[in-house]
Amino acid sequence: MRTPIHALIVEDSEDDYALLVATLSRQALEVTCERVETESEMRDALQRGSWDLVISDHHLPGFSSSGALLTLRAFDKFIPFLIVSGTIGEEIAVQAMHAGADDYLIKGRLARLGAAIHRALDAADARRERDRAQTALADSRRQLQQLSAHLQSSIEAERKAIARELHDDVGSALTALKFDLDWLIRQNEPGITERCGQAVQMLNQAHAACQRIMRNLRPPILEAGLVPALQWLATQFRQRHKIQLELRINKDTLELSDEAALTVFRTVQEALTNIGKHSRAHKAVIDVVQSDDSFSVEISDDGQGLSSADLDKPESFGLRGLRERALAVNGGLEISTAPAGTVLLLTLGRQDGES
Repeated sequence: MRTPIHALIVEDSEDDYALLVATLSRQALEVTCERVETESEMRDALQRGSWDLVISDHHLPGFSSSGALLTLRAFDKFIPFLIVSGTIGEEIAVQAMHAGADDYLIKGRLARLGAAIHRALDAADARRERDRAQTALADSRRQLQQLSAHLQSSIEAERKAIARELHDDVGSALTALKFDLDWLIRQNEPGITERCGQAVQMLNQAHAACQRIMRNLRPPILEAGLVPALQWLATQFRQRHKIQLELRINKDTLELSDEAALTVFRTVQEALTNIGKHSRAHKAVIDVVQSDDSFSVEISDDGQGLSSADLDKPESFGLRGLRERALAVNGGLEISTAPAGTVLLLTLGRQDGES
């Protein structure tokens, strides 16, 4: 228990103030008090002093306990506030408690004043500690989101660099090697032509694999725009799976920042991968809608759906990564699931890169 307790008393009656101070003394509370009568006096006292407690009468000339509580909360949201009044009704008292008062007492019945002060101070300490914990948690979440955004950016940058190296180094080497093999085939040397032909087939397979890896790392189709990129994803999905897929886009051209466009692409890519692997669906639909101030992508299927355990399992890094991507571009990701299928909704606010 802090000692002494610094209490600000909002009271217009000197006699009632003296009675309150005497009651505190009789109850063995070490309290230093200061009395104010008006709102302006209360504001001045709050600004120049450090207070542990505010005790207010209800009816004051041009002022009331409700106004005193508003004044206090505008200054500090944790300092305990008690009402000590002889003319407060039960309904007003309940309203005051709902508004943030810690307790109310009748002036002629102050036997429990000390206990009320102790409870109010303990409750204020608990509120402060809870607020500190919530602030620390919010800071931690913000730092994690910043770290996640940085990691996503680093991953995409690394993917782009690897794709460039595959194209410039490996791709060029494979092309040069193919030219050499073609030259050897044209020489018509006995025993060499057939072996070179087999080597060219293997080389073509390696080149195709290299191209596929580059597309997965950094799809060049994105350079043509988001609409062609989504159409390419849909085509690839239809070729690989026996699932009917409908792609609906409300505009011929989608205006998004590069980071937001990549977020949309990766979200659709991950969703289609999950549908193809796990959903056992017969049909899927992608709806892309852009308006003047919003953008949304809804991906739905009629498959077996995901359970809450599937959504919450620790290894669900794909879905968590999509949520972090969405947050990084001022967006959000929601997933609703039922036995009749799953719906993934990506929403984005207006992006800096939009025209």
